[in-house]
Amino acid sequence: MTRIDKWLWAARFFKTRSLATEAILKGHAQVEGKDVKPSREIKVGDTLDIWQAQIRKTIVVLGVSEQRGSAPVAQALYAETAESAAKRAADQEQRRLSPEPAHSIEHGRPTKRDRRELQKPWDDRWSASID
Repeated sequence: MTRIDKWLWAARFFKTRSLATEAILKGHAQVEGKDVKPSREIKVGDTLDIWQAQIRKTIVVLGVSEQRGSAPVAQALYAETAESAAKRAADQEQRRLSPEPAHSIEHGRPTKRDRRELQKPWDDRWSASID
């Protein structure tokens, strides 16, 4: 058994242990669907939910290590669930197909002339209703 912050660092989910601790305190890492403290002990078989850059991964702990090793060694410490991988791939495809918000702007920022036109009063009437 090892602390969750050390394990997340050793499994290369976070570059430093302090970043792992910060993510845990913000609720970006959960064990069995519950928020935990960085000192929470994890063991083989625990299910973790981890959010990185607003992407959720559900993983199962396969090994415990307190040492940060190479990437192949780190990847042997966990396995992502099939549902999580499928959902992540579907979300990625959805983001790829969604329209770019900036494309909805036709002409960009208004010019000085456009701003003056927008600020002109409506013939001494401030309301569009008929009196």
